[in-house]
Amino acid sequence: MNTEVEKRSLLLEMIAFSTVDGQLHKREYDFLWLVAQELNIDFDVFKDLFHQETTKKIIKSEFQRIQQFYRLALIMHCDGILHEKEAIAIQQIAIEMGLNPGAVKRVLDLMKKAPNAMIDPKLLLRVFQEQHN
Repeated sequence: MNTEVEKRSLLLEMIAFSTVDGQLHKREYDFLWLVAQELNIDFDVFKDLFHQETTKKIIKSEFQRIQQFYRLALIMHCDGILHEKEAIAIQQIAIEMGLNPGAVKRVLDLMKKAPNAMIDPKLLLRVFQEQHN
């Protein structure tokens, strides 16, 4: 992540996605705050993001797009309830990011089978790299 604008844009996208089911669960909020801290966003700015409009910023790096997709997928799983709206939204977001739909489906299936919805980062990258061959 290079700029403050890019960091805020990523968080705004995550906030918008976390409420696609009509609710913001405490575990989703806590996860968003952890990501904000990782991006060096202070708490006042973080709170303010919940009152801003989402503006999409194109992520140029494929690695960063995969990272953002995985963050969104983790939010989708963190409340323990998989909503149909979330499943549809994440597929659409992944397509808009230019990620391979087959790799996206495979990652989501792996996450669904994992006990805590987390998968090894090397496996995550390998799934997307396999699609290049």
